[in-house]
Amino acid sequence: MNVGSARAAATDWVLQHASREPGFMGAYFSGSTVGKPDDAEMAPSSDIDVVVVTANPEPPLKPGKFIYQDALIEVTYLSWQDLASPEQVLTSYHLAGSFRVDTLMSDPTGQLRKLQTDVSRHFADRIWVTRRCENVRERIMNGLRSIDPTAPWHRQVTSWLFPTGVTTHMLLVAALRNPTVRLRYAAVRDVLKEYNQEQVYEELLRLLGCKDMTAEQAMNHLNGLARTFDAAAAIAKTPFFFSSDITPEARPIAIDGSRELILNGSHREAVFWMVATFARCHNIFEVDGTPEFQEQYVPAFDAILADLGITSTDDLLQRAEETLRFLPKLWDVAVGILDANPNVSGGEESTS
Repeated sequence: MNVGSARAAATDWVLQHASREPGFMGAYFSGSTVGKPDDAEMAPSSDIDVVVVTANPEPPLKPGKFIYQDALIEVTYLSWQDLASPEQVLTSYHLAGSFRVDTLMSDPTGQLRKLQTDVSRHFADRIWVTRRCENVRERIMNGLRSIDPTAPWHRQVTSWLFPTGVTTHMLLVAALRNPTVRLRYAAVRDVLKEYNQEQVYEELLRLLGCKDMTAEQAMNHLNGLARTFDAAAAIAKTPFFFSSDITPEARPIAIDGSRELILNGSHREAVFWMVATFARCHNIFEVDGTPEFQEQYVPAFDAILADLGITSTDDLLQRAEETLRFLPKLWDVAVGILDANPNVSGGEESTS
């Protein structure tokens, strides 16, 4: 299936289902397909992301990933309050990229069109790119300073892992690239190579702990993850924001997509999402399983963490501190990319 066919399927779902819900204000494409031509092929390990905008201040839990007309679609709901002004969107690094180009699927009120026009006009203005980088930095700092040593182990790992991975997003934002989720390390590797900062990439991998990970190690851990994933998907009942990432429909992304990376020589780049998926599976075990059931899958989780140099809460906290100490250097690299990026303009703050 190509991107155009997936977009057509997603648009039909919006028109047939989401548009009939109370408070519907429109929908737009998001994620890795933004900016891709219709004739580009959809990889089996990719989905098409759709954001449904609602007037409700509290949007419903996202339905997540599902198959519709042979396309794997992931749907997220967002309150219009989060899109209330161009300035609000331009400052948010995880929102702005979707409005850089025309991604609108449905816009019954016309408000999304006005927003998209304003955001796209100022997306590359240096003042707004800088503010988005600051938004990334704040997320890293707040996340790494919020690790709860009393939380269950898998939640501690998640609290460390995601803000650590957000370090890649600062550089992707500075380069005006999509701050992708699963493929963030592969994406930032390409950016740092383009800007002759390969040594910084090795430092990012060191902070994650996979700088010296081998392909054989990664594949062994993936085999353990596959068994863990299938067990969690089989018992999952309680809804979480990530629930649709741990389902048979999502297996091509979490498992097959990781295997593809490893086989293509990007084994270190596969580690982030593998650890994230391990932790999410154990969250499901905690809630929907029994301690005895979960215990069967602890060794595989502990094994990948051990290869990252993480065996205790103290290790997590120490690694978090190392990342926080690295932030000033990371910021300098981001500023250097901004200085060298020909697509970043001087720009004015006003969006009126």
